[in-house]
Amino acid sequence: MEKLLHYVWKHRILPLSPLFTTDGQTIEIIDAGLHNRNAGPDFFNAKIRINGTLWVGNVELHLRSSDWQRHGHQADPAYNSVILHVAEEVDTKVVTADGRCLPQLQLPIPTTVRENYARLCQSDDYPRCWPVIPKIPLLTVHSWMSALLAERLQERSQRCLDYLSAVNGDWERTLFITLARNFGFGINGDAFERWAKQFPLYAAFKHHDDLFQLSAFFLGSAGLLEPGAIPLSQQADTMTEDDLSRLRQEWVYLSHKFQLSPTMEPSLWRYHRLRPHNFPHQRILQLAQLFHHQTIGLSALLSSRTRENFHAAFEVCKPALSASTCDLLIINTVCPILFAYGATHDDETMQERAIQLLEQLKPENNYIIRQWQQCGLNVENAADSQALIQLKRLYCDRHDCLRCRFGYEYLRSEK
Repeated sequence: MEKLLHYVWKHRILPLSPLFTTDGQTIEIIDAGLHNRNAGPDFFNAKIRINGTLWVGNVELHLRSSDWQRHGHQADPAYNSVILHVAEEVDTKVVTADGRCLPQLQLPIPTTVRENYARLCQSDDYPRCWPVIPKIPLLTVHSWMSALLAERLQERSQRCLDYLSAVNGDWERTLFITLARNFGFGINGDAFERWAKQFPLYAAFKHHDDLFQLSAFFLGSAGLLEPGAIPLSQQADTMTEDDLSRLRQEWVYLSHKFQLSPTMEPSLWRYHRLRPHNFPHQRILQLAQLFHHQTIGLSALLSSRTRENFHAAFEVCKPALSASTCDLLIINTVCPILFAYGATHDDETMQERAIQLLEQLKPENNYIIRQWQQCGLNVENAADSQALIQLKRLYCDRHDCLRCRFGYEYLRSEK
């Protein structure tokens, strides 16, 4: 429960009556300080007026004053900078390593906050805070959703930056790896990423004007032209044994020319329970088509501004991609790349473009979004749905309601 006491202090959920130290000195909290989640005092750089004197320093909180000694703070010089000790129950004096006896504030956790927090922790509902959602001011909702979206874009773009670092700053290759991973659409995402990282992009580019050779490059390097790699029952209507035979012959020629060999074991590709349009070899052939037509290269990505621009870029794929599939590729590839590119080039307009693009897309339709909508939350576009996915994954799933602004509204609500 100590983290709940931290929450009460951080958000200044304080008694309405004047505050006093346990020895009768007046207390005025000007700034509660910066919450420290690492080693050391709990709050840094607080500003507190005690008996008319302004103190600037750190604050330490415990459920009981005796926890100060139990944690060994009385012998730790790192706590000499503490100017106030806060406890729900003051049961002893506290002394720093340099011999100062610290003033203490006894701060009870309000009963309403304690009971509401217990309900959140015990509830199996999702979202657990659903009763307060319709009552939250729109300004609060919009502010929190914007913060969640920025957090998600930063997280998603970090993967792009990790790719960029691994390929020595090559943005074209970074885009290729990011796009390939997302062509795996979840179930084959890891396999597509592994393949793309090893794909001989330099060699394939020399044959980018010949789609047949590119198809052989893409499938051959993925190990999907090995005998039996694509079972007959999973070749779909667009791939015959004759097609495979011709592609194998071309791969033999190309692999000999560039001294290449397959970089993937066929067993790494998953076909089970996938519809034909999602078979790995079908998605790889679509990637070859995009590479051939150069509609989704870095320069095209940086110059395009609308959903329609990117849907047009994906029109070269055969079989055709659905509108919802194109939207997912924009959400998971285009927007993170734009945001990452803007971050590395100090270009806020590029990052803003990523947000604006999300605002042009329809919200994703999954159980996470539907649950929030049933609570009364208005989800207008993909920017909103991405924010809510971030909320569930990093806050709801971790029961981290104390860091959530919706959780804050729930904790302070009257039942």
